[in-house]
Amino acid sequence: MSGHEVGVGPWEGPLPDDGRFDPELLAEGDRRNVVDRYRYWSREAIVADLDTRRHGFHVAIENWQHDMNIGTVVRNANAFLAAAVHIVGNRRWNRRGAMVTDRYQHIHHHPTIEDLVAWAEEQGLPLIGIDLLPESVPIEHHPLPRECVLLLGQEGPGLSDTAREACEVVLSIAQFGSTRSINAGVASGIAMHTWIRQHGV
Repeated sequence: MSGHEVGVGPWEGPLPDDGRFDPELLAEGDRRNVVDRYRYWSREAIVADLDTRRHGFHVAIENWQHDMNIGTVVRNANAFLAAAVHIVGNRRWNRRGAMVTDRYQHIHHHPTIEDLVAWAEEQGLPLIGIDLLPESVPIEHHPLPRECVLLLGQEGPGLSDTAREACEVVLSIAQFGSTRSINAGVASGIAMHTWIRQHGV
């Protein structure tokens, strides 16, 4: 493994006259895992810029058993520029898998699935479930709403009964091997990219 250092060192030359730049990062360098356009920008400036471009989908995941996939869901949501991530159930979640992307992603907590449903109804956003069930519709052939909430269950049990009943439709991801299912983190990335293919490019 190479010892190549990530990021850039201290700013060289005249300092930029731009409020988006962080004086500490300019002086010490920027080793964060951000794209080049955001080098030396403050976290607040990055979030504000992302907010001008966020997509129309939200992603939600149930968290009744401290699902380890939530960090990956948050990281995927940042990569595909989701409007927000909604965690239903336990407030605490393992942030390690997010790789610090939770600093740039809006994250909301809903104590129960009923709370998420009420919020989505207020916003006029349909809930689109992602789960491998006998009645599921293949996501590969289903048009996703431009504005919606992609709702995932947690690893193992999948969507709760209450969550399934609240969804406008439950979509499945085609699989061809021997395993029964893919984990929620991977499923979230596939679902978000499906939305991107339909609306974001």
